[in-house]
Amino acid sequence: MSDLAALDAITEAVESGAGLPEVVRAAARALEASLAVTDAWGATLAVAARSPAEERALLSQGTGVSSTPLRVADSVVGMLHMRVKTEPSESMRRLLVTMIASEVERVRAPERASETAAADFLRAVLARELTDRDELVARARDLALEVQDGASMIVARAHPQAPTDEGWRGRVRAVAERGARAVVNRSIAALSERDAVAGAEVLVLVPGGDDATAPRVVEALLHEMQAGLQGYTFAVGRSRIAADPEELPRAASEALLAANVAEGSADGAPLAFEQTGAYRLLLSAMSENPSELQRFYAETVEPLVAYDEQYETDLVRTLETFLEADGNVAGTAQRLFTHRHTIYYRLERVRELSGLDVSSSDGREKLSLGLKSMRVLGITSSGGPASEAGAEGGRVPRRGGRRT
Repeated sequence: MSDLAALDAITEAVESGAGLPEVVRAAARALEASLAVTDAWGATLAVAARSPAEERALLSQGTGVSSTPLRVADSVVGMLHMRVKTEPSESMRRLLVTMIASEVERVRAPERASETAAADFLRAVLARELTDRDELVARARDLALEVQDGASMIVARAHPQAPTDEGWRGRVRAVAERGARAVVNRSIAALSERDAVAGAEVLVLVPGGDDATAPRVVEALLHEMQAGLQGYTFAVGRSRIAADPEELPRAASEALLAANVAEGSADGAPLAFEQTGAYRLLLSAMSENPSELQRFYAETVEPLVAYDEQYETDLVRTLETFLEADGNVAGTAQRLFTHRHTIYYRLERVRELSGLDVSSSDGREKLSLGLKSMRVLGITSSGGPASEAGAEGGRVPRRGGRRT
C-alpha cells in the first residue's frame, strides 16, 4: 500500500471515532506491520499483532522491534512499538507517530484529569491546606471517595539504583496505586512532588475505618512495587486510621514520619506510625515548628552527616549502632565487623565534630535525639567505604557530597 493510501486508511479510523485499538489495527494493516502502544508508565493500551508470540516480542522490545516515544508538545504520553517488513518513509513514520500520540492523549484525557484532581487533593491534605471538615468531605466526594467512616494514609518511596527512563516517577505512582487498589479499589495515589525528595514519593489515601485493612494494603502495595519495579529500593510508612475527615492532615503527617523512619532502617520493612516509638514525640515538632527541629539537628548530628558525605566515612552509622548496642564498644565493633580501635577513633571524631561526648549520659541523649530529628526531617545520611585518617589508613575525600 502506498504511503498516501496508508495515511487515508489511518485517518479514516481516527475520524470514525472507533478508538485507539481500531486506529492501531488500521495502521498495522496499512503498513503490513505489527504494532503495540503503551502508555507513559508501560501499561499496554492497544496491540495489533499476528500472534501471541509476536505480541510478546513487541512488548518486550525483541529483535527487529523499533520503539518510538509518543509526544504531545513536550510531554511523553506513551510509546509506539513496531515491527515492519518494509520500513515506511520518514515522513510517514512522523505522521503515524503524531496521529497515534494525539489519539492516546484523547483517550487518556479524562483519566489524567482525575489523576490531577486526586493529586491536588492529596497534596493539599499533606500541606495542611485542607483542614475544614465540610470542604474535605466535599473534595473527597468529587473523587468518588467516602471518608466519613474513616481513612488512612500511606507514603511510599522508591529510589532507582541505576539511571532510568523518562516518566519513571509516574510509573512508580501507577504501580503503587495498582497495589493499593488490589485491596481497596477506591484508593487514590499521587506523587507528592516535594522539593526535598530525591526519589519518587507517592501519597496513597485508603478509604475505610477497618484497622485490619491498611496493613493489607501496605503489604499488597509493597509486593506490587517489588515485582514491577526491579532495581529500586523502597520505604513505606502508614498512618493510624483517621476516624474523622478533619484528622486526614494528621494522618498524612504520621505516614510521612513513618516513611522517614523506615527509610533509615536497615531492613527496609514497612513501618506503621504506632511502631515508630520515641519518634512519635517529635511529630508535633515536625508539623508545628520544623525550624526548631532543624535547628536541633544542626546543633547535634549535621556536622557528622556533612563529614560522612565529604569523606565517605561512617560516623553516623557508627553512632547509631553504638547507641543501639547500649554504649558497648565491643558490641558495636562486632555488629559493624570493624576493629574496636576504629570504633574508638570514630567516636572521638563524633565528639570533635559535634561537641558532644558519647561517654556522658547528656551527650548520648542529645545525639540520640539529633539522630531522631534527622529521620523525622527525612534526611538520609550517606556513609561509605573510604578510609579514615588515623584509623584505617589515609583519608580519601570525595568530589562533592552525596544526598539521597
